[in-house]
Amino acid sequence: MLHFGIYPGGLGADLDGVITPGPPEDAARIDERLDELRPQLVRGYVHYSDALGGHQEAPPRPARHAVNDRRLDLVACFHEPGDDLSGWLAYLRGLIREHGDVLATLQVGEEANHAGPGGDGGFPQVRRAIVEGVLAARDEVDRLGLDVLVGCNSTPVFDPGQDFWTGLGRLGGAEFTGALGYVGLDFFPDVFRPVPVEAFAGAVGAVLHGFRSASLAAAGIPASVPIHVTEHGWATGPDRSHQRQADVLETVVRTVDELSGPLHITAYEHFRCATPIRTKRTLCSNSGWSAPTTRRNPRSHGSGR
Repeated sequence: MLHFGIYPGGLGADLDGVITPGPPEDAARIDERLDELRPQLVRGYVHYSDALGGHQEAPPRPARHAVNDRRLDLVACFHEPGDDLSGWLAYLRGLIREHGDVLATLQVGEEANHAGPGGDGGFPQVRRAIVEGVLAARDEVDRLGLDVLVGCNSTPVFDPGQDFWTGLGRLGGAEFTGALGYVGLDFFPDVFRPVPVEAFAGAVGAVLHGFRSASLAAAGIPASVPIHVTEHGWATGPDRSHQRQADVLETVVRTVDELSGPLHITAYEHFRCATPIRTKRTLCSNSGWSAPTTRRNPRSHGSGR
């Protein structure tokens, strides 16, 4: 069965990786929209960095939205420039202990195959952080007897050598691939590279097939490990209509559903339920499709939330 989820926040980044400003999110309004949409998963992000201090969350305190039969899909982003992973591993174990009662999935790292906006690939030890993090998190889950899946993800990888996934497989071996409860794919077809309308459905299917047959196979990840579509969206804007957005979402969701059996896809998550109010429009910041779940506050407008 295909489970549906959503990232309900408004915090994001522009194409240069700069946090896009806006008013603070209204948690009560977010919950109202989630109750209307009824997703099974609610996605949240935490950014780990000992060097910078503090751990930014998006949306703030994401676990509070894991109510009314919703469970938390939590992403631990690795933003640590150093080599010592002891704090990172302890942090992952702590997340599981803290949120275990509402946690469905813990994703270790975010889009570590690249160093662009939203990606952890610019941090030198990120592959170690993923492999050792998955093993530590899975050990903690098993120790506590929790029903939590541990995984990692990437965006589509098109290089024939599949350097990222090959590297993870070599580094972690069978112990790593055996600890994975799922593997995630973030993809935004026709957002960063235009795709002709007549070729769109085929392109979506090709990316999903390639992720299973090329990327995951390169790491030695067996077909028994499910795929989660962990981020998908399509931004509106000049010459990008709401009707086209609806058509894109329907095509992608139907394609994912059709391939859920053959490719063992068990979850689809939409990136943002609200189009945030922004001072700078980008292809990344207008992918939501409901009324803004934010509240106006003149003193905090432009604070980055």
